Amino acid sequence: MADNSGLNHDEQYATAMTVEDFRTNIAEVERRIAAAAERSGRDRAEIELLPVSKTVPEERIRLAVAAGCARLGENKVQEAHRKSEEMADLDIDWAVIGHLQSNKAKFVAQFASEFQALDRLKVARALDRRLEAEGRSLDVYVQVNTSTEDSKFGMPPEELPAFLKEVQAFETLKVQGLMTLAIFSADIDRVRPCFQTLRTLRDQVRDTDAELLGPGRLSMGMSGDFEVAIEEGANCVRVGQAIFGKRSLPDSYYWPDTH
Repeated sequence: MADNSGLNHDEQYATAMTVEDFRTNIAEVERRIAAAAERSGRDRAEIELLPVSKTVPEERIRLAVAAGCARLGENKVQEAHRKSEEMADLDIDWAVIGHLQSNKAKFVAQFASEFQALDRLKVARALDRRLEAEGRSLDVYVQVNTSTEDSKFGMPPEELPAFLKEVQAFETLKVQGLMTLAIFSADIDRVRPCFQTLRTLRDQVRDTDAELLGPGRLSMGMSGDFEVAIEEGANCVRVGQAIFGKRSLPDSYYWPDTH
């Protein structure tokens, strides 16, 4: 029987205010990742922990970096771009994990090492054009709406194969796999199918044309449900509050409810 104690969207996460606080929080998340991997017979080395620093101020991010966070995820590209400039003295790889408007592709092309929310050809074209101008490439994940909620970004599952074929035309975009946001619920029976759907989609694409997905990694799971995501095959878990502490703004601020 899996231990899904982490599936709690009302959990009061302690705010990390010192390097030692961050080390403690990271160690606890790492413990939970390792336990979930062992339960599901997986190698811990297959799973990346991506700390998510959205809304966290510079001084606390610097403490997190001192505690060992070398890669950070941000939802809002302009906030991430500003932070990358403010902390240019630190060796941080920035991953943009939130919805992107095509007119802001220039920011991603300038500083991000990864973009995890590609779901429209218009954005792919804009990124490709900007990346060519910068003379670089970018690792990307294609975002799929596995919860069928109108409030979630990401493409419908049935559109994925055709989209992946079209993305191949953009040489600067290096597809690493798929990303999703599960339904926001403490009910495991509603959350788990979202992760299962993404894994099934990945496997189906692999069976028909494996090159379309590159390594075929799965980015899924956040502070409240990452253990379930690992049980269902996640290769990257995006964890914010369990590392940095509870945010003051509601999730609706980060995941807008309209396109």
